Amino acid sequence: MNEFKRLRLQWTTEAEELRNSLTLAEKVLIMSGNHTIQEIKNDSIFCNLGIYFLQNVFESGGIPEKKIPSIRFCDGTRGVVGRADCTCFPTTICRGATFNKKLEKAIGSAMGKEVRANNGNLFAGVCINLPYHPGWGRSQETYGEESYHIGEMGSALVEGVQSERVIACIKHFAFNSMEYSRFKVNIVCDIRTEREVFLPHFKKCIDRGAACIMSAYNSYQGTLCGHHHYLLNQVLKSEWDFDGFVISDFICGIKDTVAAANAGMDREMCVAYWFGERLQRAVEDGLVPEDTIDDAVLRIIRTLLAVERDEKAPDDEPGVDLKKHSALALQAAREGITLIKNAQILPLNKKDVRKVVVLGRLAEKKNLGDHGAEWVASQYIITPLQGIANIARDAEVTYYDGRNLQHAKRLAARADAVIFVVGNDEGDEGEYLATSISGNGSGSPHIYPGDRQMNLELHPNEIELVKEVGVVNDNSIVVLMGGGMIMIEEWKDYVNAIMLAYYPGMEGGTAIAEIIFGDINPSGKLPFVIPRSENDLPPINWDTDYQYYEYYHGYTRLEKQGKVPSMPFGFGLSYTAFQLSNERFKVSGDTILALCEIENTGAYDGDEVVQLYIGFSNSKVNRPVKILRGFEKVSVRRNERKQVKITCSVDEIKWYNPKTEQMELEQMEYEIFIGTSSRDQDLLKGKITI
Repeated sequence: MNEFKRLRLQWTTEAEELRNSLTLAEKVLIMSGNHTIQEIKNDSIFCNLGIYFLQNVFESGGIPEKKIPSIRFCDGTRGVVGRADCTCFPTTICRGATFNKKLEKAIGSAMGKEVRANNGNLFAGVCINLPYHPGWGRSQETYGEESYHIGEMGSALVEGVQSERVIACIKHFAFNSMEYSRFKVNIVCDIRTEREVFLPHFKKCIDRGAACIMSAYNSYQGTLCGHHHYLLNQVLKSEWDFDGFVISDFICGIKDTVAAANAGMDREMCVAYWFGERLQRAVEDGLVPEDTIDDAVLRIIRTLLAVERDEKAPDDEPGVDLKKHSALALQAAREGITLIKNAQILPLNKKDVRKVVVLGRLAEKKNLGDHGAEWVASQYIITPLQGIANIARDAEVTYYDGRNLQHAKRLAARADAVIFVVGNDEGDEGEYLATSISGNGSGSPHIYPGDRQMNLELHPNEIELVKEVGVVNDNSIVVLMGGGMIMIEEWKDYVNAIMLAYYPGMEGGTAIAEIIFGDINPSGKLPFVIPRSENDLPPINWDTDYQYYEYYHGYTRLEKQGKVPSMPFGFGLSYTAFQLSNERFKVSGDTILALCEIENTGAYDGDEVVQLYIGFSNSKVNRPVKILRGFEKVSVRRNERKQVKITCSVDEIKWYNPKTEQMELEQMEYEIFIGTSSRDQDLLKGKITI
């Protein structure tokens, strides 16, 4: 049993005693937010542009005279949203590109410390939604397109946060991967898609101790997720044995008192509109059993006792080593930034490169990601331009936004290297935000900015800039900024190097420059596939009341259709070379074991992500060509050889049988692959029989 889950359960007896001492009104208080709709409308939560950001710890539900702690909610994903200066880490998608579980756990610990420093005890910064389509505006807040990868990285963050005795809240349960329509859309899929694609990463985080889960705004199979008996009571609490508590997404997450309470909603956030007095009357009228209330209150109290009364619990406001956390943010950027093209021009030699031209409006922009609920008051921000100037101190660095192509060409022709910084910012993608909240908790929302509805290309003027100017200088490098996949087919042949920086956080500019000039060897890997055409992606309607999710998406869809991507899932270049050999595969009990040797045959020390995939060509049912089922990041010095071991439970390769309503293991011969990306030529192949 997970240590933090064990700790929570230890407090069950005392929590029951406290609950039994409460009146119905007090129990309902525990389940309700402390704010009113009017307070939310009048408070500074909504700024004049309708941008939703949280600058306060939301406190609710405590009863001091009974020694019952309150919930003190902090939001996040790229750091802690609070009043104090906080560390702005790279966005989750960039951290997903690190494929480094140990690093993500350390980041979770740092975030937990900063939650405590802001007097919080619950962190809603573990977003593990799976982007069905990469145009989703909040793709930046999750780890990538692959369920197994999301589950491994998300559970590492959970463990890190909760190691600081802070409740980790995973979100949004479930099927939330649209912004423009998130308040109105009904998501529909078949049962195999539900159980094999969209729910496993949530289960993994629950199994590894996540103490809180937030429901989603959307509906699933015709029922609002905050009212969903099947998702909350049956799957989460019964099948998965979840012992923590469920909260609604803010303000609009539930819309009916009885439906929400009876479906397993434990806490309305952050208001007391549908719960509060309405919930008390529903119990008194016999519409909600008091046993349901008792179960919810027990879940909440024992979890709070575990974080507030445990002898290992830190003080509410401990000192935080912001310098150490900044270094952690820098390391995450260094390991996440992904080099996807290099025609032997990188790294640039500082001695030879005396004149550098930096082009593109994003080069000097403090570009941390969207301005929604993950907005972080960062201590400072190093832009790409600042980072380049700091690292290439002896070079003449010239910046131009690129508006005049002829002038940009002249600058490029006289330079030793040209660096384009292009892509997206908070005006292109991000959380869907409402500007007005009505009395019943619903709103009249408008988009700001939401999903990338038009296409997934660069802006037309940026494409023109890269194509026109890139050919002028052989040392032409594109740095892509953005929260997800960006199409590259139209312009990738016009430059000689491309790196995806995502939104790399407060130290992102430093990491970008360190990689360009060779101070750091890149090791990031794509946490999504880049197709050659947007037609290879699943069909999507961003403004809709109904959306069907197919079984296949991302790299599994392209592989099933036999389409070659522009860049495969798990791909990323290094300045050194790695050779994998001596692969061995076997099954021991309920564990699949993969071994290989990795040798650094290049000129630099480096890190490599060794990936394990399982293939299903012998399956009698419709299954992917192969799926990721393990990964390890290893550091290998030049001329060094290491053995790599990756294990996978056989439970990870089961399929859901709709007839038996169970996950089942096929008895057959499986293909097994180990390598450095999902691309066939990057993989060693074997077979196992189960």
